[in-house]
Amino acid sequence: MESIKFDELGLRSEIVRAVTEMGFEEASPIQAQAIPAALTGIDIIGQAQTGTGKTAAFGIPVLQKIDPSNKHIQAIVLCPTRELAIQVADEIRKLCRYTHGIKLLPVYGGQDIVKQIRSLKGGIQIVIGTPGRVMDHMRRHTIKTEHVHTVVLDEADEMLDMGFREDIETILEETPESRQTLLFSATMPKEIMAIAKKYQKNAKLVKVVKKELTVPNIDQYYYEVKRKNKEEVLSRLLDIYSPKLSLVFCNTKRQVDELVTALKNRGYFAEGIHGDLKQSQRDRVMNSFRKGNTDILVATDVAARGIDVDDVEAVFNYDLPQDDEYYVHRIGRTGRAGRTGKSFSFVSGKEIYKLKDIQRYCKTKILAQPIPSMDDVTEIKVEKILDQVSRIIEEEDLTSTIELISNRINEEDFTAMDIAAAFLKLAMGSLNNNESDEYTDFGDTGAEAGMVRLFINIGKKNARPKDILGAIAGESGMPGKLVGTIDMYDKYTFVEVPREYAKEVLAAMSRCKIKGKSINIEPANPNPR
Repeated sequence: MESIKFDELGLRSEIVRAVTEMGFEEASPIQAQAIPAALTGIDIIGQAQTGTGKTAAFGIPVLQKIDPSNKHIQAIVLCPTRELAIQVADEIRKLCRYTHGIKLLPVYGGQDIVKQIRSLKGGIQIVIGTPGRVMDHMRRHTIKTEHVHTVVLDEADEMLDMGFREDIETILEETPESRQTLLFSATMPKEIMAIAKKYQKNAKLVKVVKKELTVPNIDQYYYEVKRKNKEEVLSRLLDIYSPKLSLVFCNTKRQVDELVTALKNRGYFAEGIHGDLKQSQRDRVMNSFRKGNTDILVATDVAARGIDVDDVEAVFNYDLPQDDEYYVHRIGRTGRAGRTGKSFSFVSGKEIYKLKDIQRYCKTKILAQPIPSMDDVTEIKVEKILDQVSRIIEEEDLTSTIELISNRINEEDFTAMDIAAAFLKLAMGSLNNNESDEYTDFGDTGAEAGMVRLFINIGKKNARPKDILGAIAGESGMPGKLVGTIDMYDKYTFVEVPREYAKEVLAAMSRCKIKGKSINIEPANPNPR
């Protein structure tokens, strides 16, 4: 099927902007079929499993139809569980980030109903909820349905399995007959078809049945990583495994660009490829990767199509893919031609549930791994250097070199062991100076508990507090609201930042200018004067 980009669907520009920022470059198969059809106003039966992008497949048409000036409930999305209701609400909230005036609310059992009633009175246009709690609100008349133009049944087969059929039918009967009904289900048992026949009009069936895909010859691992530590963990894994060629997948074009810059700054040969590049640029990047001049290719899913390189030894899912099937496509780019490959996935917070979906879909085991420490990295680097040393000793004539070392030992108060250790340290580079573990010990800087107090050599004569705040937030990406006390003197400033962000702030601000002036920033002494 020909790919469809979101800006070709006639959507509001605000929705397209949100979709782009979420990292979707083009519609997934279910989205490509369901969105254009739903936008015409017809009823839809969508057969699609979790992980196909179906939330956007119904969320985008729903948002397109919402009238922000109408403060009544216009759409109801029914989900089988509170977890799914929260997840769907989060996704739709992202989709309407730039569409002002649209308010949505998840409602489910186990949450204070009084709080929900108060929110509903504030003018909600989209309700996402479990059938039981939606019914409860309808009985209380806190959810009124006369303005509802769209009802979505998400994971309808699951709702039926949980005994919600009667509630679903009651809700459908109490919404206007002119409504649009979008029904999504992974399977199509008789009960689903009976509901569709009774409550939908000439519904169009859109179907995406995922292929069974296998991933042989690939060792699959995952790491639970905080978002802010992904770059550091990626660097450690690259250093430990030293893959000949690596593919790193990100979900957004912006993340590709940022990661490529960060890797280059760390001394890696990395290039990026995404949908914004011209064909000539893509060809240049790909040729460099195929020839081995570029060791690491950072890519989005769409841009990675057509990458067919046999020597890729490792694939990194820097971001977990939006679609389970993309996971298989990604890691399948290693382990080619009978070789064994490795895949590494970074998982943050609740993404662990997404990883479980991927494992179920792939029928594979993805093994949890501890994040390697700097000692692990150092040990591996030492082993590799000593292996090279062994090869040189065995294969090369060292007579003249031994003579040079002997002369130096005779001239200085050194042993051969001292010189060997110094050469090893030299070969290791400035590893221990430039890299540190996740939590750097800044000692006592005179800050409040959990904070680090930093010294900046610019003061009231050249800047204002908002300049300091803006520079820290802008350069490091840390939310400005997390910045603590800012004490400004004539020629210098002390500012407090959370301990977990201090290392990033120091690194980011070291390259920064404030009001056109280059600055020096460092941890403060405990008792500044």
